[in-house]
Amino acid sequence: MRRSKGHLLPPRVPFAEAFRFWLKLGFINFGGPAGQIAIMHRELVERKQWIGEEQFLRALNFCMFLPGPEAQQLAIYIGSRLNGTLGGVVAGSFFVIPSIFVMLFLSWLAVARGDLPVIRGLFYGIQCVVIAIVAEAVLRIGRRALHHRALVAFAAGAFVALYVFKIHFPWVILAAAIAGVLLHRRWPHIFRPRTPAPAGQGTPAVFPATAVAYPPFSRAVKIAALFLVLWLVPFAALYAWRGGSDVLVAVSLFFTKAAFVTFGGAYAVLSYIADVAVNHFHWLDARQMVEGLGLAETTPGPLIMVTQYVGFLGAWKLHGAHDPLPNAVLGALVTTYVTFLPSFFFIFVGSPYIEALAANRRLQAALTGITSAVVGVILNLAVFFAGKVFFANGSLDRFALALAAISFVLLLRFKVPMYVLVPAAALTGLAWRLL
Repeated sequence: MRRSKGHLLPPRVPFAEAFRFWLKLGFINFGGPAGQIAIMHRELVERKQWIGEEQFLRALNFCMFLPGPEAQQLAIYIGSRLNGTLGGVVAGSFFVIPSIFVMLFLSWLAVARGDLPVIRGLFYGIQCVVIAIVAEAVLRIGRRALHHRALVAFAAGAFVALYVFKIHFPWVILAAAIAGVLLHRRWPHIFRPRTPAPAGQGTPAVFPATAVAYPPFSRAVKIAALFLVLWLVPFAALYAWRGGSDVLVAVSLFFTKAAFVTFGGAYAVLSYIADVAVNHFHWLDARQMVEGLGLAETTPGPLIMVTQYVGFLGAWKLHGAHDPLPNAVLGALVTTYVTFLPSFFFIFVGSPYIEALAANRRLQAALTGITSAVVGVILNLAVFFAGKVFFANGSLDRFALALAAISFVLLLRFKVPMYVLVPAAALTGLAWRLL
């Protein structure tokens, strides 16, 4: 254990050993955020003992305050604690790199070979299972978040705001956060978050919870300036090359904005992305959006990788005078870059303040309000997807409804993994279409 200014510091894990772990994790991190966090807990807390239970949970709570994929942010945080800034960059990058290539291939398959009967049948089954996945997410998150009638009202209000009044997602989230803070003053017990259960039996903390002095504010300013350059230089190059009306410029701006409002997880922000990408930009249609979510469920990496699929299809469709495939690949890579860049920024700037942020009651109340509203947001997504899939031809598709219902039971009752359920549903859809 090293010592600096009277404080114990974590021992440095050999970089090569950490590198191998993060590389492996990128290929096995199936199961969405819950599965990815469980893998990191089992490997890093229980087996390797690189981080202790208490610090792991504190870091997880901190990441849940942030917009963006919390599992990837947790990996960035742990990587930076083990091997400094380079360790954080490696951990966060390898968390998504394998899924980038998988999603590129699947996206190409969807647009270049999507008219083949075999591909249409597979995607038909995927569309059905996605309805079940989103519906199960409504129940799962609702059971955890809606532990008071007032919080149920948050969820209902969010659903009505989106479905009936067509209010944009960022405004709904902002209103939920403000309402949480205001109502916390009168009824603090409602907005007191439940203590998360440990992911497993941990070991004594390698990183002790010692008090540390906060770094100077100039550090945060320097990091912010660096990340502004990392975003602005590629964007300026795209703008100069393609012009302000090009689809790649629109992709950059939209997904940068989306990255800063992704509170509540991928399912929540997908409601916003589906609305804007389908109804405003017309980069893809609603059924393609459902297919993209299903493909993201079957690949390793964060579920928010579905944004890469949206960027690919948008750049393919609006390629203009450019060859569609290179344009689509560039659109996908630009989308991925601007989607995940903020996660590194949030962790590198915010990690020194993890204790203060985790203990801030107002932030906790705001997050509780947002999490409650997210249940209504995801319900809106489920209704939107169901209408497009079950009534695709104007009348009820009974087979699609039956396949979605069976998938829902398999998820809820038998806990069938996504990487098993989605391919099985795809094959079932193929068999039905080929009969």
